[in-house]
Amino acid sequence: MANIISDETIEYVGILAKLELSDEEKEAAKKDMGDMLDYIDQLNELDTSQVEPMSHVFPVNNVFREDVVTNGDGSEDALANAPLSRDGGFEVPKTIV
Repeated sequence: MANIISDETIEYVGILAKLELSDEEKEAAKKDMGDMLDYIDQLNELDTSQVEPMSHVFPVNNVFREDVVTNGDGSEDALANAPLSRDGGFEVPKTIV
């Protein structure tokens, strides 16, 4: 079953891809696109009635995990270097008058 690609289709694809094709390149692209569509038609002949549809190639389980603090956030160490601290945060001078 040969798929025939029209000149208009090649022009349209060239515009979408922002390509300027020569006449030889257009003919080669028409042949390549036809070959690709023929191959897809060939794949459509396969019996896939017993194949279960899937959304992922690999089995996917819950990828989320519990948040567990292992070594703290280091805020005490950071505040130890601060010139001024108050209520567990940095104290900075007022910048807006």
